[in-house]
Amino acid sequence: MGQKVAWSPEALDDVDAIASYITRDSAFYATTVVNRILETSRSLNQFPYLGRIVPELGQDDIRERFIYSYRRVYRVAQDAITVVAVIHGKRLFDTVTERMEKEE
Repeated sequence: MGQKVAWSPEALDDVDAIASYITRDSAFYATTVVNRILETSRSLNQFPYLGRIVPELGQDDIRERFIYSYRRVYRVAQDAITVVAVIHGKRLFDTVTERMEKEE
């Protein structure tokens, strides 16, 4: 079955913010994007290393997967996988790095 998958409060806030932003133009597309982010997260515990290493960090335990134009960033630990952020692909990565430092 693999490790437990958890979401940080900030990552959940990210998904809410994405939904709110997209809903301004299309509630249907917002629902589609959020559902896809959540669906692809369900297999994280089976294939945690499927995502690529985050280029800005170069650490094997910090991975990401693109869902549409969003980066779902997660940390792989021995006992759990934590989704730490879901950000737009063009957004600066500095805020995510700050979150992970607080988590340690």
